[in-house]
Order: sequence, then structure tokens, then C-alpha cells
Amino acid sequence: MDDRAPRSSLPTLLAAAALALLCVAGPAAAKTATPVAARSGLELASAAAQSWSGDAVLVYVENDEALDAAAGTSPRWSYLFYSASHDRARVWSVRDDRIVVAEDLDIRFDAPPVAAGWLDSGAAIAAAERGAGDVVRKLNGAHLETMLLMRGAFSEGDPDATTWTLVYRAPGAPSLFVVVSAADGKVQRTWRG
Repeated sequence: MDDRAPRSSLPTLLAAAALALLCVAGPAAAKTATPVAARSGLELASAAAQSWSGDAVLVYVENDEALDAAAGTSPRWSYLFYSASHDRARVWSVRDDRIVVAEDLDIRFDAPPVAAGWLDSGAAIAAAERGAGDVVRKLNGAHLETMLLMRGAFSEGDPDATTWTLVYRAPGAPSLFVVVSAADGKVQRTWRG
């Protein structure tokens, strides 16, 4: 009987080391996506939506990754479309000019389409800064966490208005919501919650 421990071959050891390095370095070595404005992925998402259903209309846009508030950009944006013929909503998430997620929503989302010609994300942030910047600056450590574009949900004066809603978060404080008209950039309202 041979009591010696089995020997690992050099190729096996090298393969194991390489695998360990890939596991550790993989996330760091992943390509960093270029942050872009919300409209940058719209054409691709719209083409996919029209392929899915000819009556698909854009009903919602939101950042899927962290925002660069100074530029109004994010590495990834999601675009939600609704099809009356399918009676279903489907979302496409775009990163680096590629669709990285495409899936049906399991909830009913019969929402009106956003108006054509909406302000892009950078213009919406600039408008929020002009109209509500003093309120935002009073929040110590506040950062813009979410931007969402939709029609009617947060507009008090005109339920058909397409608006951007910007959500600012600060440690130990309620979130600040700033609703900006996607047509003319006027701040419609702010609230904490």
C-alpha cells in the first residue's frame, strides 16, 4: 500500500491558480460602461419594442445604475413599453449600446405613453437645479439616486403631463422628490417623503 499523498500535476496547479485569479479579478476587470444620457438607448429599445409589438408605446424611463448628477448620465437606462394588443408591458435595459435585459412585467401596467420631445436627463437635472437647487443643497450629503420619466403620476396640475421625477437621498433624512416638466423644464413641485 502506498501512503504517500497524491501529487498534483503542474498543469492542474496552474489551472487552479488561474481560476482563483479570475474569480478575484473578474469583477475588477469587467469593462466599465460609459455613462450616457437617457435618450441614448431609446432608439435601440424602441426598435426592440416595435419588433415585439407594432403598437408598443414608451410609458416609462428610469436609470438602472448610479447617476452622474453633474452630467445627467448613467451607464444603464431602462425603457418600459406598453402594448394594448398584448395587454402587456415589456422592459428593455440598455447598457453600452446593447440590450442587457428584456423581459415582460408580471404586473398590469396599462399606462399612457410619454409625450414625444421630452427633455433628456441632463436638461431635467439642470432644470431641477435651477428650480429647487436651494432645497437640494440644504440636504447634507444628498445625492441624486433615481430619475424616472412618466406621464401623469406625479403631476398635480395636469394629469397628462410627462414629467421627470428626481429622487434625492441623504443620510438620516427623508428623500426629496423634485418633479420637473419634461416639456419645458419647470419644476412643478417638491416634497419630502
